Amino acid sequence: MDSKTLERIEAAVVEILQTADMEQMTEHKVRKLASEKLGIDLSAPDLKRFVRRVVESFLREQQEKAEQQRLESEQQEEEAEEEEEEEEEQDTNRRSDGKEYDDDGDLIICRLSEKRRVTIQDFRGKTLVSMREYYKKDGKELPSSKGISLTAEQWSAFKKNVPAIEKAIRKMEARLS
Repeated sequence: MDSKTLERIEAAVVEILQTADMEQMTEHKVRKLASEKLGIDLSAPDLKRFVRRVVESFLREQQEKAEQQRLESEQQEEEAEEEEEEEEEQDTNRRSDGKEYDDDGDLIICRLSEKRRVTIQDFRGKTLVSMREYYKKDGKELPSSKGISLTAEQWSAFKKNVPAIEKAIRKMEARLS
């Protein structure tokens, strides 16, 4: 049989296989459908072998594609897991010393609320106690201009006066109740 006819047979068989329910399709059914479609008797032994080779080739390609997709899917899952681990690492920002640090590397002493925190930071060679409000942008928590940063000396002066502040708070609360 000439190569043009074989190409037509191959194209018809592949088209049938692409749209077929592979759970129900058999080689015999493929050959019968292709024979009807092309108006060619495909029951001769050499044509049966040709159709079989086309079917086997198609099935191998499908298996290779499925394997490739499986590998790509596994790779995507691994990448997603790695990204998730990195995000978890960044979210917690905990170092091996067990302390929590923000995205700028500043030590988080405590969280006063969801948006407010106290950090210790180094700014131009000076240690600062910073009480600041934060906001989220692009998944990162960034400091806002709302807050105060105290030098070590200012913090000491403030700390020395905390008992007086607490006493004043109690006095005011007693007046309000």
